[in-house]
Amino acid sequence: MNRRKFLSYIGCGCCGFILPSCTTAPITERKQLKIVSEANLNAQAAKIYEQIKDKEKLSNDKKTLNEIKEIGKKMENSISEYFYRESLEDPTINFDWEYILIDNKKVRNAWCMPGGKIAVYTGILDATKNTNGLAAVMGHEIAHAVAKHSIERASRGVLLNTGTQLLDIFSGGKLSEINRTTGMNTIGLLSKLGITNPFNRKQESEADYLGMIFSSLSGYDIRETTKIWERMKKLNKGKKIPEFMSTHPSTDNRIRDLKEKMNEVILDYPPIKLS
Repeated sequence: MNRRKFLSYIGCGCCGFILPSCTTAPITERKQLKIVSEANLNAQAAKIYEQIKDKEKLSNDKKTLNEIKEIGKKMENSISEYFYRESLEDPTINFDWEYILIDNKKVRNAWCMPGGKIAVYTGILDATKNTNGLAAVMGHEIAHAVAKHSIERASRGVLLNTGTQLLDIFSGGKLSEINRTTGMNTIGLLSKLGITNPFNRKQESEADYLGMIFSSLSGYDIRETTKIWERMKKLNKGKKIPEFMSTHPSTDNRIRDLKEKMNEVILDYPPIKLS
Protein backbone atom coordinates (compact mmCIF):
# COMPACT_ATOMS: atom_id res chain seq x y z
CA MET A 1 0.00 0.00 0.00
CA ASN A 2 1.45 3.39 -0.93
CA ARG A 3 1.57 6.27 1.56
CA ARG A 4 -1.20 8.28 -0.14
CA LYS A 5 -3.69 5.41 0.14
CA PHE A 6 -2.56 4.75 3.70
CA LEU A 7 -3.23 8.32 4.75
CA SER A 8 -6.54 8.45 2.89
CA TYR A 9 -7.68 5.29 4.68
CA ILE A 10 -6.67 6.75 8.02
CA GLY A 11 -8.48 9.98 7.19
CA CYS A 12 -11.65 8.10 6.33
CA GLY A 13 -11.43 6.07 9.50
CA CYS A 14 -11.00 9.19 11.59
CA CYS A 15 -14.01 11.04 10.24
CA GLY A 16 -16.18 9.92 13.11
CA PHE A 17 -13.64 11.07 15.69
CA ILE A 18 -12.37 14.43 14.36
CA LEU A 19 -13.79 17.20 12.20
CA PRO A 20 -11.12 18.14 9.64
CA SER A 21 -11.11 21.52 7.96
CA CYS A 22 -10.21 21.29 4.28
CA THR A 23 -8.74 24.53 2.95
CA THR A 24 -6.22 25.60 0.33
CA ALA A 25 -2.81 27.21 0.61
CA PRO A 26 -2.68 30.89 -0.40
CA ILE A 27 -1.77 31.57 -4.04
CA THR A 28 -0.78 27.97 -4.89
CA GLU A 29 -4.25 26.69 -3.93
CA ARG A 30 -2.79 23.36 -2.81
CA LYS A 31 -5.34 21.44 -0.77
CA GLN A 32 -4.63 21.40 2.97
CA LEU A 33 -6.01 19.53 5.95
CA LYS A 34 -6.23 21.58 9.15
CA ILE A 35 -7.37 20.09 12.43
CA VAL A 36 -5.29 22.08 14.91
CA SER A 37 -6.43 25.57 15.95
CA GLU A 38 -4.32 28.37 14.49
CA ALA A 39 -4.95 30.59 17.54
CA ASN A 40 -3.72 27.87 19.92
CA LEU A 41 -0.64 27.14 17.82
CA ASN A 42 0.21 30.86 17.56
CA ALA A 43 -0.11 31.23 21.34
CA GLN A 44 2.16 28.23 21.94
CA ALA A 45 4.68 29.56 19.43
CA ALA A 46 4.74 32.98 21.15
CA LYS A 47 5.56 31.32 24.50
CA ILE A 48 8.34 29.23 22.98
CA TYR A 49 9.71 32.30 21.19
CA GLU A 50 10.07 34.10 24.54
CA GLN A 51 11.90 31.09 25.96
CA ILE A 52 14.28 31.09 22.99
CA LYS A 53 14.96 34.81 23.48
CA ASP A 54 15.92 34.10 27.09
CA LYS A 55 18.03 31.04 26.28
CA GLU A 56 19.89 32.06 23.12
CA LYS A 57 22.60 34.70 22.84
CA LEU A 58 21.09 37.59 20.91
CA SER A 59 23.39 39.52 18.61
CA ASN A 60 24.29 43.13 19.39
CA ASP A 61 24.72 43.83 15.66
CA LYS A 62 22.07 46.55 15.49
CA LYS A 63 22.75 47.34 11.84
CA THR A 64 21.91 43.82 10.67
CA LEU A 65 18.95 43.52 13.05
CA ASN A 66 17.53 46.80 11.73
CA GLU A 67 17.99 45.50 8.18
CA ILE A 68 16.09 42.34 9.12
CA LYS A 69 13.29 44.41 10.64
CA GLU A 70 13.13 46.69 7.59
CA ILE A 71 12.88 43.72 5.22
CA GLY A 72 10.28 42.15 7.47
CA LYS A 73 8.17 45.30 7.60
CA LYS A 74 8.21 45.63 3.82
CA MET A 75 7.08 42.03 3.48
CA GLU A 76 4.38 42.42 6.14
CA ASN A 77 2.89 45.37 4.28
CA SER A 78 3.30 43.94 0.77
CA ILE A 79 1.73 40.59 1.68
CA SER A 80 -1.28 42.23 3.33
CA GLU A 81 -1.69 44.67 0.45
CA TYR A 82 -1.50 41.90 -2.14
CA PHE A 83 -4.31 39.90 -0.54
CA TYR A 84 -6.36 43.06 -0.06
CA ARG A 85 -6.05 44.00 -3.74
CA GLU A 86 -6.95 40.46 -4.77
CA SER A 87 -10.01 40.54 -2.47
CA LEU A 88 -8.67 37.54 -0.59
CA GLU A 89 -8.49 36.85 3.12
CA ASP A 90 -5.17 38.01 4.54
CA PRO A 91 -3.47 34.92 6.06
CA THR A 92 -1.33 37.18 8.26
CA ILE A 93 -4.22 39.09 9.85
CA ASN A 94 -3.64 37.41 13.23
CA PHE A 95 0.15 37.64 13.13
CA ASP A 96 2.09 39.50 15.81
CA TRP A 97 5.35 40.01 13.92
CA GLU A 98 8.66 40.02 15.77
CA TYR A 99 12.31 39.68 14.72
CA ILE A 100 15.49 38.61 16.48
CA LEU A 101 19.09 38.00 15.38
CA ILE A 102 20.74 35.09 17.20
CA ASP A 103 24.52 35.23 17.59
CA ASN A 104 25.61 31.78 16.42
CA LYS A 105 28.08 31.51 13.54
CA LYS A 106 27.84 27.73 13.49
CA VAL A 107 24.15 27.74 12.53
CA ARG A 108 23.31 28.67 8.94
CA ASN A 109 19.60 28.97 9.41
CA ALA A 110 16.54 31.13 9.92
CA TRP A 111 12.94 30.31 10.79
CA CYS A 112 9.50 31.81 11.20
CA MET A 113 7.14 30.40 13.80
CA PRO A 114 3.36 30.40 13.42
CA GLY A 115 2.10 33.93 14.00
CA GLY A 116 5.14 35.67 12.53
CA LYS A 117 7.85 35.12 15.15
CA ILE A 118 11.12 35.22 13.19
CA ALA A 119 14.73 34.40 14.03
CA VAL A 120 17.82 34.75 11.86
CA TYR A 121 21.15 33.20 12.88
CA THR A 122 24.36 35.09 12.19
CA GLY A 123 25.79 31.96 10.54
CA ILE A 124 23.52 32.31 7.52
CA LEU A 125 24.83 35.80 6.75
CA ASP A 126 27.83 34.16 5.05
CA ALA A 127 25.38 32.80 2.49
CA THR A 128 23.00 35.75 2.14
CA LYS A 129 25.82 38.29 1.63
CA ASN A 130 23.51 41.23 0.85
CA THR A 131 20.03 42.69 1.39
CA ASN A 132 18.45 40.81 -1.53
CA GLY A 133 19.92 37.55 -0.27
CA LEU A 134 18.65 38.18 3.24
CA ALA A 135 15.21 39.04 1.83
CA ALA A 136 15.19 35.76 -0.11
CA VAL A 137 15.85 33.74 3.05
CA MET A 138 13.30 35.68 5.06
CA GLY A 139 10.73 35.40 2.29
CA HIS A 140 11.10 31.63 2.31
CA GLU A 141 10.71 31.38 6.09
CA ILE A 142 7.77 33.80 6.16
CA ALA A 143 6.15 31.72 3.42
CA HIS A 144 6.07 28.71 5.77
CA ALA A 145 4.03 30.74 8.25
CA VAL A 146 1.79 32.38 5.64
CA ALA A 147 0.98 28.98 4.10
CA LYS A 148 0.24 27.58 7.58
CA HIS A 149 2.70 24.72 7.17
CA SER A 150 3.11 24.28 10.93
CA ILE A 151 -0.65 23.87 11.30
CA GLU A 152 -0.56 21.24 8.55
CA ARG A 153 2.25 19.37 10.26
CA ALA A 154 0.53 19.48 13.63
CA SER A 155 -2.76 18.36 12.06
CA ARG A 156 -1.02 15.55 10.23
CA GLY A 157 0.48 14.43 13.51
CA VAL A 158 -2.95 14.32 15.12
CA LEU A 159 -4.30 12.40 12.13
CA LEU A 160 -1.52 9.82 12.19
CA ASN A 161 -1.78 9.34 15.95
CA THR A 162 -5.57 8.98 15.81
CA GLY A 163 -5.34 6.69 12.80
CA THR A 164 -2.78 4.47 14.48
CA GLN A 165 -4.97 4.16 17.55
CA LEU A 166 -7.87 3.11 15.31
CA LEU A 167 -5.69 0.61 13.46
CA ASP A 168 -4.61 -0.79 16.82
CA ILE A 169 -8.26 -1.26 17.78
CA PHE A 170 -9.05 -2.85 14.42
CA SER A 171 -6.04 -5.15 14.69
CA GLY A 172 -7.04 -6.37 18.12
CA GLY A 173 -4.20 -4.62 19.86
CA LYS A 174 -1.48 -6.17 17.70
CA LEU A 175 0.22 -2.83 17.05
CA SER A 176 0.57 -2.22 20.79
CA GLU A 177 1.98 -5.70 21.18
CA ILE A 178 4.54 -5.03 18.44
CA ASN A 179 5.50 -1.76 20.10
CA ARG A 180 6.03 -3.47 23.47
CA THR A 181 8.03 -6.29 21.90
CA THR A 182 10.29 -4.15 19.73
CA GLY A 183 10.42 -1.05 21.94
CA MET A 184 9.57 1.04 18.90
CA ASN A 185 6.85 3.64 18.43
CA THR A 186 4.63 2.99 15.42
CA ILE A 187 4.37 6.67 14.49
CA GLY A 188 8.14 6.94 14.57
CA LEU A 189 8.37 3.97 12.25
CA LEU A 190 5.86 5.48 9.84
CA SER A 191 7.92 8.67 9.71
CA LYS A 192 11.12 6.71 9.07
CA LEU A 193 9.41 4.76 6.32
CA GLY A 194 8.79 8.03 4.47
CA ILE A 195 5.08 8.54 4.98
CA THR A 196 5.55 12.11 6.18
CA ASN A 197 8.81 13.14 4.49
CA PRO A 198 7.51 13.73 0.93
CA PHE A 199 4.81 15.99 2.31
CA ASN A 200 7.47 18.13 3.97
CA ARG A 201 9.38 18.38 0.72
CA LYS A 202 6.21 19.72 -0.90
CA GLN A 203 6.03 22.37 1.80
CA GLU A 204 9.66 23.35 1.24
CA SER A 205 9.13 23.69 -2.52
CA GLU A 206 5.97 25.69 -1.91
CA ALA A 207 7.85 27.98 0.49
CA ASP A 208 10.56 28.48 -2.14
CA TYR A 209 7.93 29.59 -4.66
CA LEU A 210 5.91 31.76 -2.26
CA GLY A 211 9.11 33.20 -0.81
CA MET A 212 10.15 34.45 -4.24
CA ILE A 213 6.70 35.99 -4.69
CA PHE A 214 6.83 37.80 -1.34
CA SER A 215 10.35 39.07 -2.06
CA SER A 216 9.32 40.30 -5.49
CA LEU A 217 6.17 41.99 -4.16
CA SER A 218 8.38 43.75 -1.59
CA GLY A 219 10.71 45.11 -4.26
CA TYR A 220 13.72 42.82 -3.82
CA ASP A 221 15.76 41.23 -6.61
CA ILE A 222 14.77 37.56 -6.55
CA ARG A 223 17.62 36.60 -8.88
CA GLU A 224 19.71 36.47 -5.72
CA THR A 225 17.70 33.43 -4.55
CA THR A 226 19.58 30.86 -6.62
CA LYS A 227 22.90 32.50 -5.79
CA ILE A 228 22.27 31.83 -2.09
CA TRP A 229 21.90 28.11 -2.72
CA GLU A 230 25.05 28.11 -4.84
CA ARG A 231 26.90 29.73 -1.94
CA MET A 232 25.34 27.30 0.55
CA LYS A 233 26.56 24.44 -1.60
CA LYS A 234 30.11 25.80 -1.46
CA LEU A 235 29.92 26.49 2.28
CA ASN A 236 28.79 22.91 2.85
CA LYS A 237 31.78 21.80 0.74
CA GLY A 238 29.63 19.65 -1.46
CA LYS A 239 28.34 17.53 1.41
CA LYS A 240 24.73 16.55 1.00
CA ILE A 241 22.35 13.73 1.74
CA PRO A 242 20.23 12.08 -0.96
CA GLU A 243 16.93 13.86 -1.56
CA PHE A 244 14.85 10.79 -0.73
CA MET A 245 16.36 10.78 2.78
CA SER A 246 15.72 14.45 3.40
CA THR A 247 12.68 16.61 4.12
CA HIS A 248 14.22 19.27 1.86
CA PRO A 249 14.66 19.12 -1.92
CA SER A 250 18.27 18.56 -2.97
CA THR A 251 20.25 21.75 -3.61
CA ASP A 252 20.57 21.08 -7.36
CA ASN A 253 16.86 20.38 -7.73
CA ARG A 254 16.05 23.43 -5.67
CA ILE A 255 18.15 25.71 -7.88
CA ARG A 256 16.61 24.20 -11.01
CA ASP A 257 13.04 24.67 -9.75
CA LEU A 258 13.72 28.24 -8.64
CA LYS A 259 15.16 29.15 -12.04
CA GLU A 260 12.15 27.62 -13.82
CA LYS A 261 9.69 29.72 -11.80
CA MET A 262 11.70 32.94 -11.57
CA ASN A 263 10.56 34.66 -14.78
CA GLU A 264 6.92 33.84 -14.01
CA VAL A 265 7.24 35.43 -10.57
CA ILE A 266 8.96 38.55 -11.92
CA LEU A 267 6.20 39.05 -14.53
CA ASP A 268 3.16 38.07 -12.45
CA TYR A 269 4.15 39.52 -9.06
CA PRO A 270 5.88 42.88 -9.61
CA PRO A 271 6.71 45.14 -6.66
CA ILE A 272 3.67 46.61 -4.94
CA LYS A 273 3.63 50.37 -4.61
CA LEU A 274 2.30 51.24 -1.18
CA SER A 275 0.61 54.59 -0.64
